[in-house]
Amino acid sequence: MTKVFHFDSPRERYQCDAAVLWCFDNRFELAFRKFLQRTGVIKIDPIKVAGGAKCLASPDNDSERQYVLEQIRKSIRLHNTRRVILKVHSDCGAYGGLEQFGGDPVREAEHHAEELHRAAATLRAAIPGLKIEGYYVDFEGVWEEELKP
Repeated sequence: MTKVFHFDSPRERYQCDAAVLWCFDNRFELAFRKFLQRTGVIKIDPIKVAGGAKCLASPDNDSERQYVLEQIRKSIRLHNTRRVILKVHSDCGAYGGLEQFGGDPVREAEHHAEELHRAAATLRAAIPGLKIEGYYVDFEGVWEEELKP
């Protein structure tokens, strides 16, 4: 192999601030990372899949759900993760985009709030004892959905 870039990275294992389940749509990445940093979430185990929390709430097939749950279990085992952040976003292609909601952003946001609750319930049933937070991101900001404990 040929070294093409040099950097120094810490060798010590770390405790993860949160496993973050989010969509791989890059339009919201910078804003959401800044939000996470502003709230003190620095060391994350990112789990990026199409639809983000959709994979727990309403997956296209059960293997999607099982994959995500296994990634969260690995984060817990390897990095002592105790917190999971669930994220969904506006105009998500995995949901059919804003068009799926008749172009109505309020209807879309309400649907995504319900999805966050379903995802959290699935996660709680599969892995009890985690702190779970849910966020909806649109083109104007980050919105927290209050999830039942």
